[in-house]
Amino acid sequence: MFEFRPLSLVIGSMLIALGASMTIPALIDFAAGNKDWGGFLLSAALTAFAGLALALAGRAPAGQTLSSIDLRQAFLLTSLSWLLISLFAALPFVLVAVDLTVHDAVFEAVSGFTTTGSTVLAGLDTTNPGTLMWRGLLQWIGGVGIVVTAIAVMPMLHVGGMQLFHTESSDSSEEKLLPRMVQFARSIGLIYLGLSLACALSYWAGGMSAFDAAVNMMATVSTGGYSTSDKSFMFWDSPVIDAMAILFMFLGALPIILFWPALHGRPALLFANSQVRGYFMITIAATMVLTVFQWLNGINDGWRAFRFAAFNTVSLITSTGFMNTDYGSWGPFATMFFICIMLLGGCSGSTAGGLKIFRVQILYQAMQNQIRRVLYPNGVFTARYNDRPLPDATISSVTGFLFLYLLTFAISGFVLVVLGLDMTSAFSAAAAMLGNAGPGMGAILGPAGNFSTLSPPQIWVLTITMLLGRLELLTVYVLFLPRFWRR
Repeated sequence: MFEFRPLSLVIGSMLIALGASMTIPALIDFAAGNKDWGGFLLSAALTAFAGLALALAGRAPAGQTLSSIDLRQAFLLTSLSWLLISLFAALPFVLVAVDLTVHDAVFEAVSGFTTTGSTVLAGLDTTNPGTLMWRGLLQWIGGVGIVVTAIAVMPMLHVGGMQLFHTESSDSSEEKLLPRMVQFARSIGLIYLGLSLACALSYWAGGMSAFDAAVNMMATVSTGGYSTSDKSFMFWDSPVIDAMAILFMFLGALPIILFWPALHGRPALLFANSQVRGYFMITIAATMVLTVFQWLNGINDGWRAFRFAAFNTVSLITSTGFMNTDYGSWGPFATMFFICIMLLGGCSGSTAGGLKIFRVQILYQAMQNQIRRVLYPNGVFTARYNDRPLPDATISSVTGFLFLYLLTFAISGFVLVVLGLDMTSAFSAAAAMLGNAGPGMGAILGPAGNFSTLSPPQIWVLTITMLLGRLELLTVYVLFLPRFWRR
């Protein structure tokens, strides 16, 4: 029989913490004299009550201890925790003055918690500070959750080649998931806090107000993209602030666990990593291509072209979604180029979304080996990653993941077309949601627009696609297999 009590205890504890975090925007709105603080407190009470009920239901009976979480429970816990936290995080958007419908509120919360950064809210420049802070907090909390999930959970589940990143430790048993998560969360939390503090101070020194610096910091280090202005970083139009954003977005898409040895005198471990090197090279190449493209087409010239190319390349490849210019007006080449780098994404073990650099590298290695086998049928060739042999099972896992990723992208895009969106808007939105990147393309969903005009069915499709992209597809799809529920 499937044991739900350990899952109930873990999810209940998460909801209690989420409810506690809702008091922060309540206090901010109270201090600002806005009535929204009541909606946040009510949301906090409802969330904490639900969390407490689940935690109590998950306690072991007297004289017994809860069993350890096994592999099947870990799959269900991962999907169920992200879903329930997102649903409860939507409560403030329904109960405060923004007064969103249920589907829009869930979309906004899922977009925040998955660090996608797409929004249905307009008029951010005049929105109450508590709501802006809640959006930032959602992304900041979600960023930590993404990293812990990617490092401690996904490798154990062998999802899409993530088994490559099984952390070597004396206690790597799959039954010891929770102690490992606590251990990782501590070290990751220190690094994350350090990046957050440095980013906020940089924005403040660059000319942002303290409040704007704090909220935009949360959206930057989490590679989320929720800003405090409808114009995003165009509002400040500052090369200094843009440079700070590029730096911290770029750092946010690096494997965060590699910062620990780098900060302790071993930076070579960071730069010796194959996907980090690949991430550097792809980002530089994409920036150069877009810079030259602007020069040749008379869009921008000189350093201005480089500034816009670098900012928006890093913003989209890291799945952040900030903008400092309306690149949606650059034409069809730029549109397709940005969709491609949105799908690509950053490094595994970071807050970035997308397909991930390491999977592209593994597929390239597999393709090279296949070509060699065709040319030299009697040769023996071994694909390698980070100077280690790649097992065939890992290559198969990555290949299967890529097929599911592209299939999900195609189905999501076609469904959106059937529901009334034009091709550019539909497929760019599907790419943005699946890659957790933020803005789409086209007149409606482009960087200068938002998702507020979409119909409820379109919003639900995009919400589901966001969750699928953040949970690496297989973690969710496996729950629909009948044999998953059978012993």
